[in-house]
Amino acid sequence: MIYQANYYMRVKVETASITEFKCDLLVVNEFEGVKTPGGATGAVDKALGGIISKLSREGEIDGKLGKVTLIHTQGKIPAERVAVVGLGKREEFGLDEVRVAASCAISLAKEVKAKKVATIVHGAGIGGLDAEEAAQATVEGSVLGGYEFEGYVSEKSKIQNPKFKIEELIIVERDEKTVKVMEKGARIGEITASAENRARDLVNAPANKITPTYLADYAKEVAKEAGLKCEILNPKEAKMEAMWAVAKGSKEEPKVVVLQTKDQKPKNKDLVALIGKGITFDAGGISLKPSKKLWEMKIDMAGAAAMLEVMRAMSLLRNQKLETRNQRLIAVIPLCENMPDGGATRPGDVVGSLSGKTIEIISTDAEGRMILADAITYAKRMGATQIIDVATLTGGCVVALGDVASGIMGNDEKLINKILEASKKTGEKMWRLPLYKEYKEYLKSGIADIKNCTDNGKASPSVGGIFLQLFVEDTPWVHLDIAGTAFLDKGQGYLSEGATGVPVRSLIEFLRS
Repeated sequence: MIYQANYYMRVKVETASITEFKCDLLVVNEFEGVKTPGGATGAVDKALGGIISKLSREGEIDGKLGKVTLIHTQGKIPAERVAVVGLGKREEFGLDEVRVAASCAISLAKEVKAKKVATIVHGAGIGGLDAEEAAQATVEGSVLGGYEFEGYVSEKSKIQNPKFKIEELIIVERDEKTVKVMEKGARIGEITASAENRARDLVNAPANKITPTYLADYAKEVAKEAGLKCEILNPKEAKMEAMWAVAKGSKEEPKVVVLQTKDQKPKNKDLVALIGKGITFDAGGISLKPSKKLWEMKIDMAGAAAMLEVMRAMSLLRNQKLETRNQRLIAVIPLCENMPDGGATRPGDVVGSLSGKTIEIISTDAEGRMILADAITYAKRMGATQIIDVATLTGGCVVALGDVASGIMGNDEKLINKILEASKKTGEKMWRLPLYKEYKEYLKSGIADIKNCTDNGKASPSVGGIFLQLFVEDTPWVHLDIAGTAFLDKGQGYLSEGATGVPVRSLIEFLRS
């Protein structure tokens, strides 16, 4: 299986006095504008002879979000070094600022080669945040910020250029009652952030490694670890004609992964279907993409990676009694390549679908919606009462929202609002896009039931959503277009350049809430 980076850092919560804890690096914090720190930071300041206050008055420590100041303790406390990380302005402070601060502290810890890092929970004291949520965010920021994809460098290169690895992250809290609350938050944060990091690993890896067959085998391993049912389908045998129309241009054998939670006693009868687009490489088919940045089309399976890891994380949370809703879940994940060859589908062809609808192919590069359409129909036949799909679907979404926000659309206000609320809590920004009925006119065909896209590019994110809605019909449904947010050319906050793992944390938060 793929080398999965950054799962080496053990996360623990311990009851102890912050000024008496032995570690390589001790992380405390300060808000912008504070000259005399209080709480745990104040206790450390006092033990160090007032050095934090002195540096704050002199402006070296200014509390700006993410700015970290390193102090050598010179034996005054058991910790070898102290890092004071800025939390920013108090009036702008929230859970995402906690993640940013924790991430910046971890970056410094790696820089100074601190194997054992202790930290207070950012925002749980005078910051006014809920202790469990603050602990979760502190761990999430640390684990996400510490992510580094090693990939496939040779063993010789690893020996010559070893990457430093933090061994322990320890949350230190002296109040025993608070420790119990923080332990729960820390464990949720570790599972959630590790799930997002695993999704990042899959998306960062090259397409010659992450094939449909590889991901199907990976899904079996996920199912085994998390206690899920797993079935692998052949789309041609399953009569998924729309998916087969995409897959048949490649020599890689297509697969459909179906994961299910095992029989439990759910608190509601809803069956939530998670559907992730899994185009492991998208050349565009006969409608060939231009060569510029074509290498990046390895990321076209980001939706599939996200849904695999959401299923794993939800099962692990449930198994550890950290999630008690026992929501019934299925994941339907279509996996194939979109390649040109003599047997590939042509623009102008008419193909069928699992639903019975016929589709006129205007562009073979509008392939994601084709494989999702059959996956949606399959999920409905399994009894899905809610459907959430995630896909790197349209370049138009990148044009509209850049790499800052994912597009969200759907047919159910309550479901959309719940996911938007979850995204606000996780910091994974989403912006609602319309599904106006007029867009259906764009997909009218003279020779089939529908076209797969327009040839003018108008309103492409919404038109892609409308296409999917024609297969969803009346089932409550939300579509997330992550074309812009799945991969970053430049790091943002606690996410480095490359794959982001979006929207793993938001969907876990939604399913837990």
